[in-house]
Amino acid sequence: MKVVVLAGGTSTERDVSLITGAMIYKALKNNNHQAILLDVYLGYEGNIYDIFNLNIDWSEDISDIKESNPNLEYIKSLRKDKSNSFFGPNVIDICNKADIVFLALHGENGEDGKIQAAFDLLGIKYTGTDYTSSALAMDKAISKEIFSFYKIPTPAGIHLIKGNDFHWDKYPCIVKASRGGSSVGVSIANSSDEMETALAEAFNYGDEVIIEQYIKGREFSVGVIDGKALPVIEIAPLVSFYDYKNKYQAGSAVETCPADLDETISAEMQKIAEDVYKALRIKTYSRMDFLLNDTNNIFCLEANTLPGMTPTSLLPQEAQAIGMSFDELCENIIEISLKKYK
Repeated sequence: MKVVVLAGGTSTERDVSLITGAMIYKALKNNNHQAILLDVYLGYEGNIYDIFNLNIDWSEDISDIKESNPNLEYIKSLRKDKSNSFFGPNVIDICNKADIVFLALHGENGEDGKIQAAFDLLGIKYTGTDYTSSALAMDKAISKEIFSFYKIPTPAGIHLIKGNDFHWDKYPCIVKASRGGSSVGVSIANSSDEMETALAEAFNYGDEVIIEQYIKGREFSVGVIDGKALPVIEIAPLVSFYDYKNKYQAGSAVETCPADLDETISAEMQKIAEDVYKALRIKTYSRMDFLLNDTNNIFCLEANTLPGMTPTSLLPQEAQAIGMSFDELCENIIEISLKKYK
């Protein structure tokens, strides 16, 4: 099968996406697919006539994830055509030649439904969920409203638009960008002074933020594939909380799968993950993040419709716990994604 793995882009999660893409690309090659890895923004400027048969290692220039966010202005300066199009040179034409596009994008213009909607209009098949559920899950304010409607437990909070007045006096609290990912733009505020700093950081990533109660407890995640929950994984950051650095730097957190939990609590968390999958109309696969407080109350934080597939990512570890290798996981995602088109 001819498969384009689409990664990179211009979001704050660009580096994560490239590592995800490189891992998926190698797995698809192992599975004997004619796979290529493309940066959706930088594209490919060579001859595309026989591109799936070129003797190229498309992943050789991918480096490790850095501890800080990528310099997006520098990335944009690399674009030779100086076009305002999100799609780089030849990207659409190459994707049209593929049997399916494996989306390895994260964050804005990758996980928010825009590229899914564009591909639907262009008749390009892709992995993962559709544009509607992508948009719903990406917007934390909308997600929390849906969680409330379906009685899915989630931390209490407020939705704040830049420039509007608000009242909040419960500390500590969590302040985060409404449409961010990988904990980019997320802070813990312990006072009104820290709140100002946290809001300024969150507003760097958009005009809407979420302020919510701080839940002291253990952190977990549950992947869902084709509507069925995988084993629960626990994440124990060695320092601070599960922020951008702790998510992607090896050795920054201890991850245990299956999590050391009472079977009843584990089953309840899996059930909630499946309920979130249904409530947000997600298709194919996703990953839900949770907190468990000291009285065993479960809180769902958010859903990730294109979860990371890096060496330290959670979904591959959960799949491994049921005997599914990384190569098999990638193949399974393609098979389930193709059901959308039958």
